[in-house]
Amino acid sequence: MNASLFRFSIYIAAICGLYLATAMLIPAMVDLYYGHSDWQIFALCSFMVGGLSLMTAMATRCPPPVFTKRLGFLLVNLLWTVFSVVGALPILFSGQVTGFAQALFESVSAVTTTGSTVMAGLDHMPPGLLVWRSLLQWLGGIGIVALGLFVLPFLRVGGMSFFKMESSDIADKPFARLASFTRAFFAIYLGITLLCTIAYDFAGMSHFDAINHALTTVATGGFSTHDASFAYFRSGLLLWVSTFFMTVCSLPFSILIVFIVRGRLDALRDPQIGVFIAYLGVFSVATAVYNHLMNGVEFASALTHSFFNFSSVLSTTGFASQDYTLWGPFVVMAAFFATFMGGCSGSTAGGIKSHRFVILANIVMIGLRKLIYPNAVYSVRYGSQTVDADTQRTVFLFFSAYLFLWVVGSLAMSAFGYDLLTSTSSVITALSNVGPGVGEIVGPAGNFSTLNEPALYVLSLLMLLGRLEVLTVLVLLMPMFWRT
Repeated sequence: MNASLFRFSIYIAAICGLYLATAMLIPAMVDLYYGHSDWQIFALCSFMVGGLSLMTAMATRCPPPVFTKRLGFLLVNLLWTVFSVVGALPILFSGQVTGFAQALFESVSAVTTTGSTVMAGLDHMPPGLLVWRSLLQWLGGIGIVALGLFVLPFLRVGGMSFFKMESSDIADKPFARLASFTRAFFAIYLGITLLCTIAYDFAGMSHFDAINHALTTVATGGFSTHDASFAYFRSGLLLWVSTFFMTVCSLPFSILIVFIVRGRLDALRDPQIGVFIAYLGVFSVATAVYNHLMNGVEFASALTHSFFNFSSVLSTTGFASQDYTLWGPFVVMAAFFATFMGGCSGSTAGGIKSHRFVILANIVMIGLRKLIYPNAVYSVRYGSQTVDADTQRTVFLFFSAYLFLWVVGSLAMSAFGYDLLTSTSSVITALSNVGPGVGEIVGPAGNFSTLNEPALYVLSLLMLLGRLEVLTVLVLLMPMFWRT
């Protein structure tokens, strides 16, 4: 590989380090405001990371090379690795974790907006550290949306390009005015975060809780300031507020921008939105009816908790209002399968994502039709557009790699001594960036702190694989990628 690509990638990673060093000053100021001595940890980490990043940036500064797929793959992987390692430093030095494996796991869970945690005693934790976890998730959410909208469609391994703007086909030119779109994206991301904060505040949260939960809700990350997550608040109104924002942030931000900025209702007709809303509704209503009939729970309460918890799982947020695994075996199975599904492409949600299910269902239907009319010519459709052969192949590659990693990861976890449910659930919840799984250890009432170090490293890698759409990472294992 050309050395200039390495040099430029390291330079961009160093710039990212500078931004993170600056961001560390925010929790430092929070600790100062609350009179907590942990501000010194964030100040020291900011100084160390900022100094090292500045020296690295000065040493590797160079003219940007032509952006190629090879540079894109390298840059994406390097940025998320640096983001994760740097984010782990204040967590490690805080003394709230037992070692680097736990600190890295917590940081990776934050930047990939997964929401799994190894930290207990959140109710009494330093406020600056709680803000840092929430801020990492919020920044990770920005990076994830940018990745899905701009980088992955170019690399042909993820993302979704499916609608037109100003008569310019997005398949050929992503956005007619990229700078305008980028400004609109940041404005809407900030705007939704502000609205969510205000809504949480009016619904009964403290100002501190409202800010933290808004940051992690919009990022569909799921970190909370309390060990009990949303069960701490005991408010049905808060659950519906959170359900609304989790659902909105599971939709494609590109469509939200077109809808909000231009008022185009037709943008909401995208097939993946309908599929996502449909399986959210089916899972939630079926679970509420089951909980009402089998456990005698009042239907209104059952519906509230069902919609909240399944919107949390399907949006890959990871909040919990109750231990839904106690509702019955049907709910456990439903939550397990929902963990695979995820939200929409171009959102902060993880998982397989609904647009792939739309494409796969069309491919299966065409295959069945060909059995009846073998000489007929059919095209795979996504809404009004034809899905090209490359995209179809990528969808199959993704599904195959996803299931392969789930199996291999589950075998690895079982080799570390964990039972079938813990192994399979922890791997898929990491790969789908959901957060809680099912079972006593990794379920909504559990905590990942009891997992051993090898298991934490494996799950950290799987979280990165899932967030970067799997193929973006696996391509680095190909020898031809590194040949000049």
